[in-house]
Amino acid sequence: MLRARTLVEAFLYIDLTVAAGDEEPPEDFSARRWTTLTEGPETWTLRFDGPDTGRRHLIEILVPYQTESEARRDRLRFGPGVSELIDAGQWLSISLVYAQRALSADLSYAAAPGDEEGFADAVLNWEFARDAAAEAAKFLPPGGGEVPPEAFWTESGAARRAEDPERFTRSRLEDDIAFYQESIDQFTGMFGDR
Repeated sequence: MLRARTLVEAFLYIDLTVAAGDEEPPEDFSARRWTTLTEGPETWTLRFDGPDTGRRHLIEILVPYQTESEARRDRLRFGPGVSELIDAGQWLSISLVYAQRALSADLSYAAAPGDEEGFADAVLNWEFARDAAAEAAKFLPPGGGEVPPEAFWTESGAARRAEDPERFTRSRLEDDIAFYQESIDQFTGMFGDR
């Protein structure tokens, strides 16, 4: 059975799986609509059975209480250690999507400051972009300069690497993470930290 480190990672995996299907997910797609969460002795079991339209997916993912607890304690959004569900290329793709959303939210808020939801949206998207880039960087071997080929086990992850292999060097990943953090700092510095 599949294992995620956190519930956030499990839901993200479901989103990736459904989005990779033949049809676009409905615009109002929310994985939570088709999921159940069952408590076991040491893990949750997250079961997804949906969506109502397009290709149906049945996905079950175990999420250990221990790794969820460690992630919350250490403020690791997606969990401790390296992902077994989402590969390095997918993490970078996720990071880039959140960075685009963050930039859009950032600019929208700057044009009309004061909307608390808009502020939170910009910060959260920058944080997700940073954290997803950090997940890609976790695949770097100690002292290694680039993410190794075995860290790209999905078709989409391998395609991302083939498209731009330089994005997976230690230097570039560290630069991306630093840029996203600087963006958070600049945004909150300009509009206040809430």
